[in-house]
Amino acid sequence: LSAMLVQMAISRSREYQADRMGAMICGEPRWLMAALVKIDDAVKRIKNKSAIAHRSSAHLFIVNPLAEHPGDSLFASHPSMQNRLRELEKLAVEMAGQRQPTPRAPSANDSPFPGRTS
Repeated sequence: LSAMLVQMAISRSREYQADRMGAMICGEPRWLMAALVKIDDAVKRIKNKSAIAHRSSAHLFIVNPLAEHPGDSLFASHPSMQNRLRELEKLAVEMAGQRQPTPRAPSANDSPFPGRTS
């Protein structure tokens, strides 16, 4: 029982890390948030008979395919969607604060020697 609990906790932390890395790769966490919401909505509408029959494979899905077991319960293979979205929103704010301003193209009036006046 203890090993199973540790495995579930590690699985959930890996989900958060995968979300974070995916958002950093694409450069915009809100895009990943929108995709996760769409996938989660589909899971709630469409029964996945194969996933229900083979519950041990639930951890392989992007979102929890077992819609009847939502949340960060002790035995959940995935963090709740609400928690994942909250973490991605935090990352979006963090990334927005770190973005450098877009460099502007030089104009004809720019001096070739910055800081010097003619």
